[in-house]
Amino acid sequence: MTTDTQPLLSVAMVTLGCTRNEVDSEELAGRLQAGGFRLVADPAEADTVVVNTCGFVEQAKKDSVDTLLEAADLKASADNGGKAQAVVAVGCMAERYGKELADSLPEADAVLGFDDYPDIAAKLRAIVGGETHHAHTPQDRRLLLPISPVERDASAISVPGVSTGSAGGGEVAAFSEVRARLDDAPWAPLKLASGCDRRCTFCAIPTFRGSFVSRRPSDVLHEAQWLAQQGVKELFLVSENSTSYGKDLGDLRLLETLLPELAAVDGIERVRVSYLQPAETRPGLIERIATTPGVAPYFDLSFQHASNAVLRRMKRFGDPDSFLGLLDQVRALAPEAGVRSNVIVGFPGETEADLEILCDFLVAARLDVTGVFGYSDEDGTEAAGFDAALKLDEDEVRARFEHVQGLVEELNAQRAEERIGEYVDVLVESVSDGPDGPDVTVVGRAAHQGPEVDGTTSLLGRDAQVGDLVRAEVVATDGVDLIAKAI
Repeated sequence: MTTDTQPLLSVAMVTLGCTRNEVDSEELAGRLQAGGFRLVADPAEADTVVVNTCGFVEQAKKDSVDTLLEAADLKASADNGGKAQAVVAVGCMAERYGKELADSLPEADAVLGFDDYPDIAAKLRAIVGGETHHAHTPQDRRLLLPISPVERDASAISVPGVSTGSAGGGEVAAFSEVRARLDDAPWAPLKLASGCDRRCTFCAIPTFRGSFVSRRPSDVLHEAQWLAQQGVKELFLVSENSTSYGKDLGDLRLLETLLPELAAVDGIERVRVSYLQPAETRPGLIERIATTPGVAPYFDLSFQHASNAVLRRMKRFGDPDSFLGLLDQVRALAPEAGVRSNVIVGFPGETEADLEILCDFLVAARLDVTGVFGYSDEDGTEAAGFDAALKLDEDEVRARFEHVQGLVEELNAQRAEERIGEYVDVLVESVSDGPDGPDVTVVGRAAHQGPEVDGTTSLLGRDAQVGDLVRAEVVATDGVDLIAKAI
């Protein structure tokens, strides 16, 4: 509610990074809207600009800083009439670096951590009013909760996307107070959990996201119902590790129970699960994802490598035989299932033989999409402190990255070609005039294609609307993208 002393200020949310950050941005937007702010899409038209930063890898951090500087330029520019009054950094990079980021980036008016989220509206209003916000000193957020998962009670701390605020009573409508849609896409990310208990030597995420905390199934289900009321057709279940869902609630099989309930929500056409840890992927979960009507047979398996020696240094588990066996289980139940993964090349100690093992695995795995990352040291990770003799120089890492990237582009294109003749269900995401005249271009995603990163499917011979689910036959490909004829 606003008063004469609290004018209605406008705010623009700018989001970088993963879909988990998109949920956090919509949570912040909901809290700001409930606290008397007016949401606008264009930062140039906003009184305040909130940048939800990403702190995952070096390039993401650079992009976050560049975006903050661009927002600061808007505030300083006379071209926009001096409308912007404050630029604020939130998100993973802000939480990870806190005071250090604030000191090194004076162009930002404030750096807010996760503990500031519950009172974001009041804090942002104070910042616009000229109050100085003292950025936090970062801490290892894993220490905020007990080591034993079943002893964790996250109600006393701020866990983005997990604390439900006024929606804690289970009322569907209450989610409008803690989440506001920032676009009208026919799909939306929906958080299962936050944080991670794994200790991968290359990853700093657990230190600033904290220990693994599951959302209550009732909250997930009620938010799914609220999203359906907003026109969402596909739910994209996100977390740092979806295979751990329920372990802190006393039932590691909760996801198997929850998936059919989510698929049955009125208005929801498809449910998709992201980020499955291969070492934790159970036969029962594979079967539920592969065979439940309304659940996409889609497996986002984070292999990271295939050489057992490299995986051990990563503090992960697996080898080509176990990974290919996992894929055999998936395809025995759903031959047309989509499978995506990520791999890191140039990890400390990786030999040419290790790289060959990885490449041979990728050839055998027939993945739909593979994200390739070249290793680089990350602040605060165990791998950053490995013996320098194990580290590959940047040129060698780059060469290995380019080699594997070229291989997966070829392999992923081949996998797409294997789908010619398949029938797919395409969720329409955009409808636009063709480039050469009145022809309409209809683009969406098939069940094996996750949002934004797994390619698209263009539909031929069908007028459609955004949100339609169209049955079609794949007739051609363009890289990982499909071209399909509507039936």
